[in-house]
Amino acid sequence: MANTTSNGELSVPESVVSRPIATARVVVGLLQGIALYLLYNTLQHKTWPATEGQLFAPLLLVFIFVPILFISGLGHARLKRLVLWIFVAGAITWFVGFHAVWRLYPMGAYGLGFSYTRDTYGIVPSLLVFFVTGVALYIAHALMLAATADRRWIAHYPTYFDVAWKFAIQIKFSLFFVGVLWLVLWLGSSLFLLLKLDFLRELLQKSWFSIPVTVLAFSYALHITDVRPGIVRGIRSLLLVLMSWLLPLAMLIVLGFVLSLPGTGLASLWATRHATAVLLGAAAVLVLLINTAFQNGEIASQVSPILRWSARIAAVLLAPIVLIGIYSLWLRVADYGWTTDRVFAAACLLVASSYAGGYAWAAMGRTAWLRHLATVNVVTAFLVLAVLLALFLPIADPARISAASQLARLKIGRVSAAKFDFDYLKFHGERYGWDALQKLKIATQGADAAVIREKAKTTLAKQNQWDQTNQVATASDITKNLIVWPKGATLPKSLLNKDWSLSKYRWLVPECLNYAEKKCNAYLLDLTGDGKPEVLFISQENYPRSVIVMENTDGTWDTVGKLSASVPRCNEAMQKGLASGSYRLIPPMLKDLEIAGQRIHIEQNVETNRECTH
Repeated sequence: MANTTSNGELSVPESVVSRPIATARVVVGLLQGIALYLLYNTLQHKTWPATEGQLFAPLLLVFIFVPILFISGLGHARLKRLVLWIFVAGAITWFVGFHAVWRLYPMGAYGLGFSYTRDTYGIVPSLLVFFVTGVALYIAHALMLAATADRRWIAHYPTYFDVAWKFAIQIKFSLFFVGVLWLVLWLGSSLFLLLKLDFLRELLQKSWFSIPVTVLAFSYALHITDVRPGIVRGIRSLLLVLMSWLLPLAMLIVLGFVLSLPGTGLASLWATRHATAVLLGAAAVLVLLINTAFQNGEIASQVSPILRWSARIAAVLLAPIVLIGIYSLWLRVADYGWTTDRVFAAACLLVASSYAGGYAWAAMGRTAWLRHLATVNVVTAFLVLAVLLALFLPIADPARISAASQLARLKIGRVSAAKFDFDYLKFHGERYGWDALQKLKIATQGADAAVIREKAKTTLAKQNQWDQTNQVATASDITKNLIVWPKGATLPKSLLNKDWSLSKYRWLVPECLNYAEKKCNAYLLDLTGDGKPEVLFISQENYPRSVIVMENTDGTWDTVGKLSASVPRCNEAMQKGLASGSYRLIPPMLKDLEIAGQRIHIEQNVETNRECTH
């Protein structure tokens, strides 16, 4: 069991770094690496559980973060308490991962951000979810270890300080160690390549090697940094002393900003439209630098008078900065309602308000220097955990709150149907916005019900949020859009009535099947030889797109393929041949492979008849 020294620093007895604990940490790291490799392998090959996002995402988050908590806690907490903590942390992480995928727009990848690709949408959590999960578990783990070290529910502040900084530095140095390890491995592969030996390069490119090795190296680095706590404390002290001397500069900059406000007014702030974000950033910097000077709260006599006064003034300056941020956000919400970004900003301002009020209270104290900062930091740490859980679970999901807010503004007439941002619901409201649009497209109440229905249907049919001009097509519109070949042929009503915006591969579908006044040629071709025709659509655009659709056994239609990329170049000649019937069906030059139940298509590296003939 770990204990604290007289100055509040966490001491690590020799038993903590015993061989059984070291072995256990390495074994856990190895098992974690194997588990992550198996998950990665299923994602690459699109096999279970990577086919079920609401299972894969929680598993991925749990296996990335929870073993690290177990490795870090070994030797610092009784096994029974550690296992209980791991179970609780794993359960919460699981629900966060489940909700991260469940809340997404249910039909797929519209408006993909940098966090997603088409292959990972709805399967892998976003980068924001990974980051926030890591931060929340870091805070909670530090609180747990400190409470265990002091053997009380709420530990002494010096213990919190020592445990939190030690864990943070351990993680940073472990990541650095992994980076250097890979630098050495790639250097070795380059050396062997000079001798025409590529075995090491090939090995490094194998996921079954690279993933377990990376995870095992990180786990081992965590163990090594835990064995040498004195070195970690020395690095921490040097880092905090250096950073603390940035506090006077930051304080003077913020003080100058606050004193300039009476002369300049707030209009220039509102004109930027990102004032709240900048103010929150300034508040975060002040909080960080104040704590680099305050440290564990027991070194006041060692702190320079310049730093002590800078910290007091900076603690007071937090209040006006946060109040201006709250006012700025309130103005935006009053005018335009809640959005996802504004909900996140409100959550950050709630945390910032806790710091601002508490630090102003500490700065006004006449006893020990900023003595109440310790209490404020601990209380706010628990508040941060509560806020993060609320935001990333259904309790206060920003998409849910923003979708409900925008919908309420439309219903009560705060914004007209003509000016309402329907696109926001679809491209930023996730599942909640999608559900709202489904209700709006059948709305019957209100003077603008017809307009609302039409705009909702148009928005649902959009393939991206920049498409502002096209009108959603009805079955009648689609019939007018199409020129069917051979002449005199007609298309089934089930095909014309299908909502192609809901298709799994909707980005392949030409605009003529979604929007009015978009022309296509439709060719009935029996490509499967079963006597039932498939339909080939080729759009009449400068760069035409094509798609082949086929009727399922239940009478529904789905996309099954498209023509090669040579269609734009050969469009006229190919369509003349299709319209006149001057074509024939031939088997592929290379047949497909079936391996372990999976069909694998072989792509030719030489395209025959490459040039168009007229």
